[in-house]
Amino acid sequence: MDDPLVVDGLVVRYRAKVAVDGLSFRLRPGEVYGLLGPNGAGKTSTIKAILGLVEPSSGSALVYGKRAKDDPVYVKSKIGAVLENPVLFDSLTPNEFFEFVASVRGVRDVDRIRALIEAFDLQTYMETPIAALSLGNKQKVAVVAALLHSPGLLILDEPFNGLDVRAVAIFKDILLKHIEKGGAVLFSTHIMEVAEKICSRVGIIHQGRMVDEGTVDELKQRIHGSNLEEILLKATQLEKDVAEALKGLG
Repeated sequence: MDDPLVVDGLVVRYRAKVAVDGLSFRLRPGEVYGLLGPNGAGKTSTIKAILGLVEPSSGSALVYGKRAKDDPVYVKSKIGAVLENPVLFDSLTPNEFFEFVASVRGVRDVDRIRALIEAFDLQTYMETPIAALSLGNKQKVAVVAALLHSPGLLILDEPFNGLDVRAVAIFKDILLKHIEKGGAVLFSTHIMEVAEKICSRVGIIHQGRMVDEGTVDELKQRIHGSNLEEILLKATQLEKDVAEALKGLG
């Protein structure tokens, strides 16, 4: 059986700018893989290439053995994505949006849809236009939409943005059950404490390249950092930048 995700020599260019430069990593079943790095490291471009939203200049991103370009319907059926700035149909209500997503994904399990809506406490807002929802409720709509079709691979970019404590706890429990069943999660965040707790392995990228990869414990030993934030700063050589920035503050 093919792994949920294999990124091999991925290069993404925007005209003269190289956003992703020969990136390679593999995501196995039952694993949460943290794709971490500073702003502009190439995380978003990598995710867009996996989803088929941008065309790689070279290399590949295989989802269960297939590229989005070659079989977009198959790849989309295998992925549930929550992006940092989720694309929602603001003129629709959550009820209409979920009906649309369920139709496109071929989801007929009404009980699952209802259970997700209730789990994320969206019942009261089902007939409210998405445009009128709070940031947190919009994020809940994006999360439910990503989970509706029980995808094998979840791609999550800052998925906890705006979520309240209850919703975060429920989402984490869903993720735990997902990987216990052999699902996989590609997880990107700037909150290192969260990544340290939930990621099986971590890949640190900087300027479009993989600078180090391993479990958090392996990285701590190799890079001599006490936590993931310290590891990230050392691996990307941003420690000196932080020290310089703090000099003028006394």
